[in-house]
Amino acid sequence: MLSSKERLNKVFSREKVDRPPCICPGGMMNMVSTDIMEEVDIRFPEAHMDAEMMADLATAVYEKGCFENYGVPFCMTIEAEDMGAKVDMGTNIYEPHVVEYVINSVKEWENLSKINSQQGRAKVVIDAIKLLKSKGNDVPIIGNLTGPISTASSLMEPVVFYKELRKNNAKAHEFMNFVTEQLILFAKKQIEAGADIIAISDPSGTGEILGPKLFEEFAVKYINKMIDSIQKENKATIVHICGQMKNVYSEVNQIRSDVLSFDSIVSMKDARKNLGDRLLMGNVSTYTIEFGEPKKIAELTQKCVKDGANIISPACGLGMKSPLKNIKSMIESLTKGAAIIDA
Repeated sequence: MLSSKERLNKVFSREKVDRPPCICPGGMMNMVSTDIMEEVDIRFPEAHMDAEMMADLATAVYEKGCFENYGVPFCMTIEAEDMGAKVDMGTNIYEPHVVEYVINSVKEWENLSKINSQQGRAKVVIDAIKLLKSKGNDVPIIGNLTGPISTASSLMEPVVFYKELRKNNAKAHEFMNFVTEQLILFAKKQIEAGADIIAISDPSGTGEILGPKLFEEFAVKYINKMIDSIQKENKATIVHICGQMKNVYSEVNQIRSDVLSFDSIVSMKDARKNLGDRLLMGNVSTYTIEFGEPKKIAELTQKCVKDGANIISPACGLGMKSPLKNIKSMIESLTKGAAIIDA
């Protein structure tokens, strides 16, 4: 019987496994629901700001049989906040979000602060990973980063940002380079703390918003810069891109991540057809997980396996009202029907 960590490592190494792993990385792909918080009596927003609460909540997700990993944090505002954005910490129902930008133009990027992992919520994440690592068990720890485009568009008005990628192209690259360097430093601190895998979610860096040319010039370029640095630390990566892929499959295929993840708008069958033997993760509809029935979620899980997913996960972050029985139905579907899968 494989441990959770062994199974996931074997998939990353392209070895045979008894069944696909079922994970939810964290970050944008938050795996916490109100049901789980009520069971362990840990709440948002407190758990966003307390390392012990964060680690305990990540542990509960695993121990309640939802997913086969630990993943922190549970939002995607930490990097932007550390660089100067103002953040509303949210409630039990909605996640933290940026309420005030730092700069008005890419030309002002030098006014941004650097990420400081010795204080604030960045330190909370580092300390939570250390606490999870101290458990010394065979559960993979996934550290999370907000992708470069999503971080950049949390530091200034997104519509202005997208326009300035063309209008102030050279300064936009300076801005993106600074942001990416900060993200790399945060990744390295998470790895030092004990993260086994780093997941990068870049929901604002879609091919639909950017178009193929800018997607390649900015999203692919700076995500790859992050990946190269993380892989030099001998750690695996997962990259999640939102939106439709049909116009940017060739550009997506240039992303050097070990695993690629997509939301439910992307057909896993089409992704497999267009991306050949790449390792793919996903993409059970989070809408169905929140509002559907366990049987339907089990069917969607099996369809993902059949269509070529190497790792099963929700297509996006879980809705806070997702019932525990629905969340657990993914892994239950896999464990009941385990067959030898070529990763």
